[in-house]
Amino acid sequence: MSDGNPDPGDDDFRTAGLRVEAPLTEGRIARAGVLTRLTVWLREAGKTFRGFIPHPSDTPSDLLDASGRRLISPMMRRILLVNTLPLIVFGLTLLFLNQFRNSLLDAEVNALREQAKIYAGALGQSAVSINPAARNRRGVTFPGGAYVLEPSLTRPLLLRLSEPSPMADARVYAPDGQLIADSYQEKLAHRPAGGPPVPPDQQTPPAESVTGHQPAQARNSFLHRFLDSLVGGADDSPLPSDGDSGSRRGGDVGHDDTEAPPYIRRTRDHTLVITVAEPVIHDGQTVGVIQLTRTGEVVDTSLFKIRSSILSLFLLAMAIMAMLSWYLSLTIARPLLRLAGSAHVMRESSGRTGTVPSVLLGRRDEIGDVARALQDSAQALWTRMDAIERFAADVSHEIKNPLTSIRSAIETSLRIDDVERQRRLLTIIADDVRRLDRLITDISDASRLDAELSRAQATPVAITPLLSLLAEIHQSTRKPDQPQIRLSIAGDEAGHELRVLALEDRLVQVLRNLIGNAISFSPPEGYILLEAHPEGQMVEIAVSDEGPGIPQAKIDSIFDRFYSERPKSENFGQHSGLGLSISRQIIQALRGTIHAENRTDGQGHVLGARFVIRLPRAAG
Repeated sequence: MSDGNPDPGDDDFRTAGLRVEAPLTEGRIARAGVLTRLTVWLREAGKTFRGFIPHPSDTPSDLLDASGRRLISPMMRRILLVNTLPLIVFGLTLLFLNQFRNSLLDAEVNALREQAKIYAGALGQSAVSINPAARNRRGVTFPGGAYVLEPSLTRPLLLRLSEPSPMADARVYAPDGQLIADSYQEKLAHRPAGGPPVPPDQQTPPAESVTGHQPAQARNSFLHRFLDSLVGGADDSPLPSDGDSGSRRGGDVGHDDTEAPPYIRRTRDHTLVITVAEPVIHDGQTVGVIQLTRTGEVVDTSLFKIRSSILSLFLLAMAIMAMLSWYLSLTIARPLLRLAGSAHVMRESSGRTGTVPSVLLGRRDEIGDVARALQDSAQALWTRMDAIERFAADVSHEIKNPLTSIRSAIETSLRIDDVERQRRLLTIIADDVRRLDRLITDISDASRLDAELSRAQATPVAITPLLSLLAEIHQSTRKPDQPQIRLSIAGDEAGHELRVLALEDRLVQVLRNLIGNAISFSPPEGYILLEAHPEGQMVEIAVSDEGPGIPQAKIDSIFDRFYSERPKSENFGQHSGLGLSISRQIIQALRGTIHAENRTDGQGHVLGARFVIRLPRAAG
């Protein structure tokens, strides 16, 4: 005590029988502040992720945009919930711990201060005497400093006052800092010489006793040591500090501005110690200071229990996370492995045995989407392979026919000597060669069509100028025995021009093929009608003729490969039978439809054939 005043942090100052050492440093304050910042971050993160937690009323149909895609992925919500729930629980428990510790410290300080006030009041009334040095020679007492604490009265009174509180150490100082009485020393002095020691419940316990009557065992337990190391000491969370050489004072503990702030610190073994001081007043004069020091057994014990609860909650959260991770493994990882196995079987198997399990196809999340996409891809692949197989068989059959005819004509011509018959056979051979050349050309175009359509990008195509140009070309090149073309084009309700999403050159190819078929079947004085009108989000284009129509049984088969149904007046072999098949392939690639029907009158008589094309309408 260099200045004559008691310094609670000085080596000579004893707290409950031990020297006070190792106060918490500011570096440890900074490390402990991470917990507070983490709590704030978790609070903000909770607000951010609140919108990702699925609501019980949310169904897949509620979370779809206009294009049918999910706005919030079910898998993403599941993963976010699994990963954030344990952290949120842990962060909330940390926040609750800080508030609980502050409330405990506040209660301990207030209780100790009230006890100090009671002690000060009792000493001020019963242990004060008149100061002899404050009288003059005539025996008149001066008004200032007239009263002092009488040590002979203070010590027994302090001993009696402190008996009900064995956990508190009381000291009384004179205004000049001189120690007048110490309850701990008084208890030792009044112990009978050679008699039995003071019972444990009647003496101030050591400072490390913060967890009960067996402090060493409690504080040295594995759980306590583990919790201490987990939080960086007995209490690394910041205690109130006023920056006085690392001393810890109760700046955050509630106290009146006129009162001396409490002094809260820890000893070398991290025992929490609380000290308060109150003036001893008699007749308006401060005659001394009463200082009460008590270990924070209640605070540390409660914090230990709370930390044990936090550890239990954390272990519970970890267990829940492990179970949920296992659940995710069952619902995500293993189904993906099953999908990979199905794809491997599809690739390696020689038949169609490799299919996606029906359990995966029925799922309503991304795994189900992938499973259905894989199944659709496999079906599309097998369909394409079947189509290629049928196409190869059809090509083989169609090529064999002219080749057989050519071989037969050649063999016959070698066995006859009639020049006229040989000339007719050579004409047949020439026709078959032309037919074979046309067939190979159409087959080549059909085989390249898929690749070309998959690479090309559909663009808006105006229908009115396109149909007008086709009609004008026909009229300018029309022979006298060919029918004429009429146009019937209707705009939309706003009068906008009809536009479709298509490939212009391929659409022209389809229309010219349909117009060519209509010319073949229409009478010379007949008409061919080209129509176009909007149908909702589609545009319908129709080519009608006045021919004999289409047999009802062959309405669908006319679009098959190598199907040919020509007028009797037309020579055989002029067409390969791929025109309508290629037309349907083009229209379907443009996400449209094409079909054939017969035009009839009121009595059901066939007036001609009609081919209808429906294509997606272009915006604007």
